[in-house]
Amino acid sequence: MLFGFGSAIVGGFLLTAVQNWTGVPGIKGPLLAVLAGSWLLGRGLIAFGASLPAVLVLIGDVLYLVMVAAAMAYPVIKAKMWRNLMFVPMLLMLALLNVASHVGIVRGDLGLSMSAIHGAVFVITLMIVIIGGRVVPFFTANGLGVPRVEAIRWVDAVSIISLLILLVSAFVGFSTLNAVFLAFVSLVAALANGYRFWRWQFWLCGKVPLLWSLHFAYAFVPFGFLTLFLYFINVVPTLSIALHALTVGAIGGMILSMISRVSLGHMGRPLKPVKIMSLAFGLILVSAIARVVIPWLFPSFTNVGIALAGVFWVLAYGIFCVVYGADFWKPRPDGRPG
Repeated sequence: MLFGFGSAIVGGFLLTAVQNWTGVPGIKGPLLAVLAGSWLLGRGLIAFGASLPAVLVLIGDVLYLVMVAAAMAYPVIKAKMWRNLMFVPMLLMLALLNVASHVGIVRGDLGLSMSAIHGAVFVITLMIVIIGGRVVPFFTANGLGVPRVEAIRWVDAVSIISLLILLVSAFVGFSTLNAVFLAFVSLVAALANGYRFWRWQFWLCGKVPLLWSLHFAYAFVPFGFLTLFLYFINVVPTLSIALHALTVGAIGGMILSMISRVSLGHMGRPLKPVKIMSLAFGLILVSAIARVVIPWLFPSFTNVGIALAGVFWVLAYGIFCVVYGADFWKPRPDGRPG
């Protein structure tokens, strides 16, 4: 879900967005086919490579992220837009965490693999915090015709720095660090990101599905950090509950909302999804609630919560696939490249 599904979305979004940011044409044709093939190679090796040398599976799985980092770096460096270069080390960090997850499996060190996976959760969440700070106020202003909410630099800095501390702590291992320190950092991250979310005026977006879905997906960022805080003070029973607020709610919800919006724009369609997509947006949020709340408040029904979350997730993304799938194979009405 993180190094396969998550990395595919991250790569697709960044390589699409970097063309708009820099004005440099992105990869296409044979190069794009090679990139997509590298992703498929990694999935195939994970699924069917048990009899192959572990190092071959590792290289095949990590190759995609390294290639995405290179493809991201080229237009940024060519256009000298250095502020966007920060995504390259994030992609490489995700690749290194992927390597660590494989090394842990080979060595029989489950702790290393889990720390790598936890670190990956925070890397992708970091991308959401950075990109969300750009697109949520921008899309809200454009969609509603209201003034754009300007960022408060110190709030953004606190949001990112606290998240970076949690990222490093996750890889080192939460259990090896002081719980009071981790609780404090988690609370700071929750408050900073919660304040950002509040300033973006989510209450104005109730009639625009592509906006309210984006806002409420981001709401799971501060909620996830709040849940993490409660875990470190022994109110939430397991770390898994806190992390799934971020993975199912923030990451899953933000991905569904963004791909629904970006797909329409790049297919040359109006930014008005069919009504059933509102159900899909709602289902992914219900999935997150089921995954977090049921295991937290009703521990004996944990498996029920996980099953319900999985069903709602599949329904939400299934609706997207049915609604958008056929249009992906059609040319844009205006004849422009997608």
